[in-house]
Amino acid sequence: MPGHALDLVVRYRKGQTYGVHTLIAALEVEPPSVPYELHLARTVDEVADRVCEGVEAGRRVLTVWSFYSPDAVTAAQELDEVRAATPAFPGAAVHLAGGVHATAEPLVTLRAGWDAVAIGEGERTFTRFVDAVATGTDWQGLPGTAHLDPATGTLVKNRTAERLPLDDFPSFPATRNLTSPIEITRGCIYACRFCQTPFMFSARFRHRSVASVREHVRVMRARGLRDVRFITPTSLSYGSPDETPDLDAVEELLAACREELGPHGRVFFGSFPSELRPEHVSAEALRMLKRHVHNRDVIIGAQSGSDEVLAASGRGHGAAVVEDAVRLAVQEGFRPNVDVILGMPGEGPQEAMATVAMMERLADLGARIHAHTFMPLPGTPWRDEPAGRIDDAARRSLAVLSTRGGVYGSWERQEGIAADLAGVRSPEAGHRTHRRRRR
Repeated sequence: MPGHALDLVVRYRKGQTYGVHTLIAALEVEPPSVPYELHLARTVDEVADRVCEGVEAGRRVLTVWSFYSPDAVTAAQELDEVRAATPAFPGAAVHLAGGVHATAEPLVTLRAGWDAVAIGEGERTFTRFVDAVATGTDWQGLPGTAHLDPATGTLVKNRTAERLPLDDFPSFPATRNLTSPIEITRGCIYACRFCQTPFMFSARFRHRSVASVREHVRVMRARGLRDVRFITPTSLSYGSPDETPDLDAVEELLAACREELGPHGRVFFGSFPSELRPEHVSAEALRMLKRHVHNRDVIIGAQSGSDEVLAASGRGHGAAVVEDAVRLAVQEGFRPNVDVILGMPGEGPQEAMATVAMMERLADLGARIHAHTFMPLPGTPWRDEPAGRIDDAARRSLAVLSTRGGVYGSWERQEGIAADLAGVRSPEAGHRTHRRRRR
């Protein structure tokens, strides 16, 4: 864009694009007050090149990074590479980090080299931050951000940004060829102790309206896209304020999508990147889904076969309901993919074998098991628990199930990631945090 004042350089990594698309979409709703140019940098070299080009041309430069906790070390290494590649321009670019890890670990993230972090929900914070950098005004006092005090190195954490209705910002931009699943629910009332979602977005549901979802589908159809998917922590909670599914609201949503897509479109619900809670699975719900959705694979969140571990994790259901849900799903013509987390706090050999026994029974019923290893994620109540480790007997059983095609996943790689996370504890509890007053 000729004459633009800001180069906005987004580190664009596979597997971490959904949140980035939301931020780009927010700029369409609330654009900065001066022209800018967006660059999606797919490599570290691209980030460094864009920084050099922008600064040499006399423009302001903002780089944006969003990453999950397992990728935090890699992201910090990439930022180091960018800084090393641009030694002639120290401090010329502003480097901003956001996402669940930056929210949970602002001090660690800032000490890794970022100039600022966005904490919590990012849309309004991001648009204000971009405008501040683009116009050369102070960004350090913006709500929803944090930075280091240059004199003391202590954390300066501004007041929390306001939480807005989902309808205020779209899930993906309307004018760029970038598309994501539609986020229909944000926040989660269940607040499982291992999950970052409710502690970043609050332990309550906020749902996108059907009218807003329709508009997303119209944009997708205009681009020639046929498939619609959704982002939600628990699919059958759509439209509900509490633990009780509102199947009428879910059916209204799905019927609206089918109507907007036309006869050749396809709706996927209760499959990646979302799931069904087992206690929500009923014959009525499954038959309603069959009338509207095209997927016959569904994801059911089980997490453990031990009632004791499930209770300690705050899941809100026992192990028996998982088997009931799988049996019902198979009877109604669906293939369940069941998420299980091994090595959770409180899991000894007895609890591990209870989970393995459940996995074997579910596989016999026709389910596939998606196995994970517990990771002590920052920002969760279990952040300081030991890294998950899979019991030896459970490991042997996983190997047998794997040869049968009954289990899949990256549980072995996740053991290493869990150990890395457990080895990096945030120093924030031991350091003074300065909060700015409201302006």
